[in-house]
Amino acid sequence: MRFRLLSVHAHPDDESSKGAATLAKYAAEGADVLVATCTGGERGDVLNPAMDRPGIRADLPAIRRAEMEAACGILGVRQRFLGFVDSGLPAAGEPLPDGCFARTPLAEAARPLVALIREFRPQVVVTYDETGGYPHPDHIRTHEVTAEAFDAAADPSRHPGTGEPWRPDKLYYQGAFSKEWFQALHDGMTGRGLESGIGPILAGWPDTAPKLDITTRVHCAEYFAVRDRALLAHATQIDPNAGFMVHPRDVERAVWPTEDYHLARSRVETELPENDLFAGLR
Repeated sequence: MRFRLLSVHAHPDDESSKGAATLAKYAAEGADVLVATCTGGERGDVLNPAMDRPGIRADLPAIRRAEMEAACGILGVRQRFLGFVDSGLPAAGEPLPDGCFARTPLAEAARPLVALIREFRPQVVVTYDETGGYPHPDHIRTHEVTAEAFDAAADPSRHPGTGEPWRPDKLYYQGAFSKEWFQALHDGMTGRGLESGIGPILAGWPDTAPKLDITTRVHCAEYFAVRDRALLAHATQIDPNAGFMVHPRDVERAVWPTEDYHLARSRVETELPENDLFAGLR
C-alpha cells in the first residue's frame, strides 16, 4: 500500500516553513504527498528587501504561484490551490475584506477540501491547531476548514457531488516554532560560543501563549537542507540574510533534529509518543 499524506496550509510558503522536511522525507521514502493551499497569498507583503520592487508587487499573485511550483518541485510533492482569496492581516479593529477566505462561510469554505480529500484519499491529514500557529485569520480559518472537512469527507450525506466518501485515519496539528525550539537553538548557539539573535524573541514570549501537546516527533534533520531550498524558492517572502535563515544548521540538527506534531484525532490504535505520522497504519 502506498501511503498518502495531505498537508493543508493557508498561503504559499507555509508548506516550506512548517513541516517541510517531514514532507520531503515521506516523499523521498515513496509516499504520495499533496499540499493543499487555501489561498493564493494575494494580499501578502514582500518580505525580502531584494525583491521589493514595483514590478514584483504589481504581479505578486502570479509570482507567488510560480514560487510555489518551484518549492514543491524541490520538496518532491504535489500541490493544489483551493481557490480562495487571501484575507490579509488587518490591523486591530479593521474589518476583513469582502470575499476573502476568512469571511467565507464554513461549509462553503470546506467544500473544495472535502472534494480533494475524496479524490486524493489520504490516510493522514496535517494542518494548524486552533490558534492557527499564529493569529492570522487565514491560518485560523484553515484549521476550522480542515477539521470540518476531515469529518465531512466521510459522510455521504454531506457535500453531495464531490466524490465518493473517504475517511482519513489521522489528523495532526503542526507544532512548529515552539518556545522550546527557540530556547534549544539559543542555548545551542550560546553554549558553542556563537552569537544568538534569539534572546529578544524569548524575552518577549508571552506567559499566556498556548502550548501544544507534542505527541509525535519525526526525525528529518537530513532533509533540513531540502526544506531551506524550498523556503528560498519563495523569494518574495524569505530574506536569505535574516530571520529563520541565519541560525547555524549544524546547531539545529544537533539540538532539534525533528519536526513535531500533535495527534488530534485517530481512527487507528497507536502508542504515544510516536516518531511516525503513519504509526498504526504500517
